[in-house]
Amino acid sequence: MADCATGVAGLDDILAGGLEPGRLFLLEGSPGTGKTTISTQFLMQGAAVGERVLYITLSETEEELRAGAASHGWVFPPSFTVFELVPPESLLDTDHQQSLLYSSDLELGETTKRIFEAFERIKPSRVVLDSLSEIRLLAQSSLRYRRQILALKHYFARHDATVLLLDDLTAELMDKTVHSVAHAVIRLEELSPTYGAERRRMRVLKYRGRKYRGGYHDLVIATGGVRVFPRLVSAEHRGSFSRESIAIDNDALNGLIGGGFERGASTLILGPAGTGKSLLTLSFVKSAIDRGECAAMFVFDEELGLLFDRALGLGIDLQAMVTAGHLVIEQIDAAELSPGEFSERVRICVERHKARTVVIDSLNGYQAAMPEEQALILHMHELLQYLNRQGVMTFLTVAQHGLVGDMKSPVDVTYLADTVILLRYFEAAGRVRRAISVVKKRTGHHEDTIREFTIGRTGISLGRPLTAFQGVLRGVPTLIGDDALLLDVTQA
Repeated sequence: MADCATGVAGLDDILAGGLEPGRLFLLEGSPGTGKTTISTQFLMQGAAVGERVLYITLSETEEELRAGAASHGWVFPPSFTVFELVPPESLLDTDHQQSLLYSSDLELGETTKRIFEAFERIKPSRVVLDSLSEIRLLAQSSLRYRRQILALKHYFARHDATVLLLDDLTAELMDKTVHSVAHAVIRLEELSPTYGAERRRMRVLKYRGRKYRGGYHDLVIATGGVRVFPRLVSAEHRGSFSRESIAIDNDALNGLIGGGFERGASTLILGPAGTGKSLLTLSFVKSAIDRGECAAMFVFDEELGLLFDRALGLGIDLQAMVTAGHLVIEQIDAAELSPGEFSERVRICVERHKARTVVIDSLNGYQAAMPEEQALILHMHELLQYLNRQGVMTFLTVAQHGLVGDMKSPVDVTYLADTVILLRYFEAAGRVRRAISVVKKRTGHHEDTIREFTIGRTGISLGRPLTAFQGVLRGVPTLIGDDALLLDVTQA
């Protein structure tokens, strides 16, 4: 029998198909992590394929559930039944509350009886029980709680129902009773960074007989429901392509990098702020589009309107490229976006829009998107490996701290990149100038020279090798020859 689809984007991929029918599953997480939304999507998916579904609520009212569904644009169909399990009227009577005859045994027994009666009446194939906290309180002891969960499991199993139990983890002690009983356990977590919106993630703790996707996966709750972003595993994405070298429309730059950039390789552009890293990547984007390819840009640090205006100064009309469908450009808010969602956006550009040149500007912003993450290098490794295996030419920028002298990078990913281009300021003849050099290229040869370059309306212009200077890369050059090799910056 086919698995039950959860109706949650990305979750079935993590579960290697979905929820096995006729089993009992546990979805746990603190309040606000998305349990009710996910369980509602699970039932809505069942109703959409013609199944009868039942939501048993001990914690929320039916009106609250319907209001929450309406916020996502959902309306419960007739096959979607909400059973609001409120305490018996006698529980509200103070005389009965103080009576020894109305003990927790009777309360628990009455609750279980009413759950079974609702099930017999509806005969659903999917059930959500929200939440276990109330049953745990009624049971009072771990032994009685375990027996009650086992009784529920065996009852639902006899009727081939797929059951999702919700636990809000409000118990004082972490009771693992249901973990051993459930067929699979999914945990939701919420993180609160020092600045920015909350981050949510999920992890599958167990799934009997199933090779699921392990580790943490980012998720978001948005209008329309929960979306999960499966952790990117580059080894699962292998494409076939010709690993050819592609020249750009700048002969001098082609000569510096040894003829061109290779498909399926990444290039890192390092330099202090203002040296032209973003504008250099724009020339690579323009070359790709001129070749008839699609390109994608993910901009962390600069407002898009300003970038479009600066590009026009180089004769590059980004807006026209976007309008024509040749360029996908996204402004990324580092305070709002999780690493998993960013990887998903890159994948969409590559797989849906067929982008063959991808620019990430900059890794400083990408690092800011995950301030409490210790695995930036691992994230970047998987993302770059994925892009390389899809035959994409990737260009990344990193802004180094400082302007001249000893400069530091906030993150060292030079060993991940296939090519490293270094940009520098240097002072000569009373002017602040820019220098460019290629310090690494894994495939093929490249020039080992340092050249001055300028940025103007005609694009990027390179001068002859700066053989009259030494110490240019440190930003404090020493003139050891004739400076006649410098470019005339007044003409740039």
